[in-house]
Amino acid sequence: MAKETLLFLTGHLARPRLERVLTGLGETDFDWAIADIGVKVAALATGDIIERRLARPVAADRVILPGRCRADLDRLSESFGVPFQRGPDELADLPAFLGRKGTPPDLSRHDMRIFAEIVDASALTVEDIVGRAEAMRAAGADVIDLGCLPDTPFDHLEAAVRALKAAGHRVSVDSANPDELARGTRAGADFLLSLTEETLDIAREGEAVPILVPARPHDFDSLERAVARAREMGIVFIADPILDPIHFGFAASLVRYHRLREAHPDVEILMGTGNLTELTDADTSGITATLLGICSELAIRNLLVVHVSPHTRRTVEEHDAARRMMFAARADGALPRGYSGALLQVHDVKPHAATPEELAEQAATIRDRNYRIETAVDGVHLYNRDTHVTATDAFEFFPELEVAGDTGHAFYLGAELQKAEIAWRLGKRYAQDTPLDFGVAAPRREEDRTRLEEAGHTLKAKKQTPSG
Repeated sequence: MAKETLLFLTGHLARPRLERVLTGLGETDFDWAIADIGVKVAALATGDIIERRLARPVAADRVILPGRCRADLDRLSESFGVPFQRGPDELADLPAFLGRKGTPPDLSRHDMRIFAEIVDASALTVEDIVGRAEAMRAAGADVIDLGCLPDTPFDHLEAAVRALKAAGHRVSVDSANPDELARGTRAGADFLLSLTEETLDIAREGEAVPILVPARPHDFDSLERAVARAREMGIVFIADPILDPIHFGFAASLVRYHRLREAHPDVEILMGTGNLTELTDADTSGITATLLGICSELAIRNLLVVHVSPHTRRTVEEHDAARRMMFAARADGALPRGYSGALLQVHDVKPHAATPEELAEQAATIRDRNYRIETAVDGVHLYNRDTHVTATDAFEFFPELEVAGDTGHAFYLGAELQKAEIAWRLGKRYAQDTPLDFGVAAPRREEDRTRLEEAGHTLKAKKQTPSG
């Protein structure tokens, strides 16, 4: 079978580095070629420029554009008759981008269902419940869990279930009150959290799938009896041994999940992750990744996700990202590395796109007065044709900036240098005119990218002075 041929579009400045990166790949399952389209920076090339300057016909199976090039891919693909694809933002990331048979990882699939709990549902209006549910669904939730409060009447429970169902949601009712659970299933709920061996008869009152839990904390035998009885009743069910917080039985609870899977390979299991994410003062992305790695190994396909503490505000998005990453890694028989940066919120695996030596080489080629800002292991680099300064504090650059009388450009450079310092101190990837990427912790809006790019390009195009 003939190898696929990839054509990489680039500009004058990046071509030498692109050639080094591609040559450094060694033996690959694809052939490659480079096309310099006659601009300094290919990321600034428009679709019109590419259509005018790229030779036809294209002798390749796919054309890879720089990640920051915003040209219309569909239009280019139709015009040239071959697929155009946007690659990574940084050349340093190209090997990983090409590492899986020339295509980025497929994160479209998962096999875990997210129950997102509205913890104070009984204190909200039906309209507010539906509004919260819409936001949760957009974040990745598959089931909206109505959390009932102890000693708080939920007179509008039925109305809430029906309104959510009418809006296209799957619904679970989460209560320790058997009466509320019975009302929930009669109203049309899809799931009940939670029933025990003592309350399992409620499942006969409707079509809701019960989540079975121990009758008493840590009582695995009572969960086993509930499972056996549900089988005898011929009903579909999900079992949950209950994940306990750290120092209150956490390690033992993990053992119970493992024990349940070994005893019942075919049983659907649910894990509620909130007892760790909510009750541990730590960034939740790593906790979530670890717990969902356990779920991936034990085929636990149902997740109850809770957000009460402010530090868990992106927990649904984190669970959604983690379940996709774990599915892809498991399908490849690989470690969950190199699939997604969604959970790398504080530090990046590759924080710097270039070495200090490469930046010095790059700076030596510059023939204009536009300031470039990059980071390397030794700090933040600021350079143009007249200067190349490295520092670890944004304020140290002030004496080097020739921006007298140009407050707009001074503001722009100050903001970019401060952003670069933050990135360098955290170990985050920095790219000029681009928002820092904090994964799903602070999702990048497309309008942010466009606004920053336009601001940077406008200032660079406007200035042809030492501050330009």
